Amino acid sequence: MEIPVELSKTLITEHGEQQLVFLKEIDGPRTFPIVIGISEALAIDRRLKNIPTPRPMTHDLVSNIIDSLGGTLEKIVINDLRDHTFFATIYISTSEGLRQIDSRPSDALAIGVGLGTPLFVSEKVLDSITNSETASRKERLEILRRRLEILSEQIHTLNKMLDDTDFLDTAPQETIDEYRKQVEEMENEKAAIENLLKKYD
Repeated sequence: MEIPVELSKTLITEHGEQQLVFLKEIDGPRTFPIVIGISEALAIDRRLKNIPTPRPMTHDLVSNIIDSLGGTLEKIVINDLRDHTFFATIYISTSEGLRQIDSRPSDALAIGVGLGTPLFVSEKVLDSITNSETASRKERLEILRRRLEILSEQIHTLNKMLDDTDFLDTAPQETIDEYRKQVEEMENEKAAIENLLKKYD
């Protein structure tokens, strides 16, 4: 059985390799994180916000190829979990029938969010995640805590620079504005993680 889910949150910091996306059961309370790479996280964020690029990026290119060949991305299913690694299948409708293609969930999400593609998780995977052993739960919480530590360090470093009068007197205004924007974004991300930790703890 396939359970409909939705992308509920994307936590991104450009200063780290591990990023987090959270999927939530549409007709239920269950939610869980997936760790993905920075490139895929930025692609998901960009496609969600419909931010254009001068030339097609990789996931845009895949979407364009599917469309130009007359195919339609029907759905994405996260259908397996082995050794803490998620596996997904994308289903493409073509003139020759429905094709199933193995994919990393991060790539499937980056392609699908730009097309509004329905997203599912197999019941066995969702049950395994939400009813996992304490060790697995601690592992997911540890990922969030490590992210929180990194964010705190980055915020401290940037605020220290923004409090430095020499830096403020010599740095271009656009650089100062960009640093302030980064601090604000990281503060928001930090608050979101703290709320999640309270929920999970």
